[in-house]
Amino acid sequence: MAEKIVYQKSAGLTGKELHYCPGCTHGIIHKLVAETLVELDVLQKAIVIAPVGCAVLAYEYFNCDAQEAAHGRAPALATGVKRVLPDRVVFTYQGDGDLASIGAAEIVHAAMRGENITVIFVNNAIYGMTGGQMAPTTLIGQHTTTSPYGRKVEGQGHPIRISEMLATLQGTAYIARVAVHKIARINAAKRSIKKAFQMQIEKKGFSMIEVLSTCPTNWGLSPVEALNWLEHNMIPVYPLGVYKDIEGGA
Repeated sequence: MAEKIVYQKSAGLTGKELHYCPGCTHGIIHKLVAETLVELDVLQKAIVIAPVGCAVLAYEYFNCDAQEAAHGRAPALATGVKRVLPDRVVFTYQGDGDLASIGAAEIVHAAMRGENITVIFVNNAIYGMTGGQMAPTTLIGQHTTTSPYGRKVEGQGHPIRISEMLATLQGTAYIARVAVHKIARINAAKRSIKKAFQMQIEKKGFSMIEVLSTCPTNWGLSPVEALNWLEHNMIPVYPLGVYKDIEGGA
């Protein structure tokens, strides 16, 4: 009797083994994006812009064309690719250090111009690849290698809320913040990611999905502890939800 296949790896992913740390949720996010590209039947015309950061090797994992970008410059590169190849589905995959720090100008202006691209923004409140330094998204009181006594408003200011900020710009079409620490949240994240890509396919303009993610290694927690930390510490600072939807949402 033939075995019944109950789960199969998405054709949107290559067979390359992921390099991420145990418990890191980048793998879940990759899976959701890959499944979306297949379900929307756009995998063969998708182009991912890989950044500098934990996802620097994203081009090895997504089974589509890819281009590496300098640190923070993924939105600028995606703009050029999309304008030259307007029929392609172009997306960036960026972390908080890449997007919200060195790439802050690029993401703001791409959104302001209403570039018809999709941004997957992974927020784990820390610099993951380079040693756990404080990021623009690091929480007040959070300990990092460059804020060993905890982030303080007096010295480092408040965490930046990218989704709330970009939602105020006229060029944005769909902005949402999701999380991937529970099954229900993962399912909701998938729906938002699919909506963001649909907005691009329908030429509605700039879309961004901010995904709250974990970094067990640099947080100094076990994978399970990191999931709980996200729930109880990150979500109160970064509330989940749709921040802009020109089709009638928030």
